[in-house]
Amino acid sequence: MTAGSVGIPADPAGWLFEPKWDGVRIIALVWSGGINLISRAGNDVTAGYPELAGVGAALDPHEAVLDGEVVAFDDKGRPSFERLQGRMHVRNPPSSLLAATPVLYVVFDLLWLDGRLLTDLPLTERRGQLDQLALKGPAWQTSVRIDEAPDQAMLDKSRDLGLEGYVGKQASSIYTPGRRTKAWTKIKTVCQREFVVGGWSEGERGRAGQIGSLAVGWVDRGPSGREREAGAPAVAPHPFALRYSGQVGSGLNEFLLRTLKARFAKLATDTSPFVNPPKTPRLHFVRPEIVVEVKFTEMTTAGILRQSSLKGIRNDKDPADVVWTQELG
Repeated sequence: MTAGSVGIPADPAGWLFEPKWDGVRIIALVWSGGINLISRAGNDVTAGYPELAGVGAALDPHEAVLDGEVVAFDDKGRPSFERLQGRMHVRNPPSSLLAATPVLYVVFDLLWLDGRLLTDLPLTERRGQLDQLALKGPAWQTSVRIDEAPDQAMLDKSRDLGLEGYVGKQASSIYTPGRRTKAWTKIKTVCQREFVVGGWSEGERGRAGQIGSLAVGWVDRGPSGREREAGAPAVAPHPFALRYSGQVGSGLNEFLLRTLKARFAKLATDTSPFVNPPKTPRLHFVRPEIVVEVKFTEMTTAGILRQSSLKGIRNDKDPADVVWTQELG
């Protein structure tokens, strides 16, 4: 279940609020003292986070299905998706990596407990049962709950600390798996979301001939996604077309450059996946299969990102789901 709205509700009565964690979404299946961790894409990532094995023993003899976020922190104690990049693609990490980049599993929902499916219960009842489990360990905890909407002072403080903001959830809402719903809303203090990579342009000087920036966009499911703009070259026969949103060059570290270079070699195409292809020189197109997380200050009236920076690759997100949302409006 994901948030389908943005901003503080007009009437926040009957809503619960919690911090918005900048990590990766994980469903935990806990039984008989053991645990399996499932990513949003449905992959078993248990081997990637061995420090969470203790959740099973902590909950024993209970059996449960938990929903939460795996988070890493920077040197100032702030959630950092950039820091998490060094963990989320590694299986059976060495002890040196576990020590250098520890993670925390922040649990915010309880979907099943001791043989009983809880998804049709209101959030307040699910959250009440979750709180009774008293999840607190060296690498896991229950998310903080706020019973009133965050005020301006809280939002300002969150922004000053570089945090993403908050999530609001209707107290009476049931849990609808796999759906984006307005029963959950994101209250963001910084602009950050996913985009799909449709190409890359070459760098200059020391990076000449190499990746200098990424051409990104969102999936256009409307008529413009099926009918190219006048004068534009035909869109390649991809499962979907992209609406170009700008170039992202800041944040391309050595790890990302190596990873993207290898993937671009397999995804190269001669035809643009954009319905509104940019006039950027030396632009190389790729099939729209890579999702990246981008931080930006705003989007212009022309639909182009301003002051954007790359935060990382989102292998846990399906490119087809990266569509227009209120965050872009």
